[in-house]
Amino acid sequence: MMSNSRAPKISIVTPSFNQGEYLEAAIDSVLAQGYPDLEYIIIDGGSTDNSVEIIKKYAHHLHFWCSEADAGHYAAVNKGFTKAGGDIFAWLNSDDMYCPDAFRTVGAIFSQFPEVSWLTTMRLLVWDSRGHCKLVKYIPGYSREAFLDGRYIIRGFSGLGFIQQESTFWRRELWEKVGGIRTEIKLAGDFDLWARFFSHADLYGVDHRLGGFRVHDENRSRQNNNYILEAEQALLEMRANLHWTGKTRPPIFADFIKKVPIFRELASLANRFQTKPYTGTNIARAATEHGETWQMTTSSFK
Repeated sequence: MMSNSRAPKISIVTPSFNQGEYLEAAIDSVLAQGYPDLEYIIIDGGSTDNSVEIIKKYAHHLHFWCSEADAGHYAAVNKGFTKAGGDIFAWLNSDDMYCPDAFRTVGAIFSQFPEVSWLTTMRLLVWDSRGHCKLVKYIPGYSREAFLDGRYIIRGFSGLGFIQQESTFWRRELWEKVGGIRTEIKLAGDFDLWARFFSHADLYGVDHRLGGFRVHDENRSRQNNNYILEAEQALLEMRANLHWTGKTRPPIFADFIKKVPIFRELASLANRFQTKPYTGTNIARAATEHGETWQMTTSSFK
């Protein structure tokens, strides 16, 4: 367990607009953490449903909240972090949720490893519209080279999996270095942020569930093709800025056959036989004679 005196302050921002059906569950997943030093900020874009009523119910637990017209989702996130004084930042969308011990896990890791500037889960969790677990996907690791190769953009069978926004945490200093989210990006602002984070620091994978994405009919991310187009543009900019001369690994199979079982197996086999593995650093819980702690290991993956 982490003592209260060692706990870094965590600032969480929730952007919200007409998500009253899910908002209370998101708020509860933050406040129920029992974390000793938490700032919670909700930026509502002037909702016309019951969202403001829900926010007011929890107002005495909030560091800051407002409900007023804004310039959109990512502008709301940026606005929230201008009110934040924490050491560790993250944002949770109003229809997503954290796992119960996420903040203690994150706080302990950032306290133990000062070299970690940002981290995310290796176990991506997806909730259904009722908040029940629908899927857990394991990501074998994270590396800048894999990111540059486009392996965290899922196209057909070419991807390792997305970097899950609702399970990603970072130090305040890293956010300040990159200047926040670029608001001209409509859907893939998180991916663009990761690209700029990677330009300054390695991403560490945590072998522990931290949060989950809720799937429902009104998800912004259902515009998946547009998201991928924006993510690919962010990746092109990152490659140009870093003068990257590597070669991307193309999708092995086209999207139109991705649901055929035999091709899915062949694609998985082909990926395993790619010649050059990536290297990443993973963090997992370990038991020692002094109690429970966390340990780093280097892993190779394809």
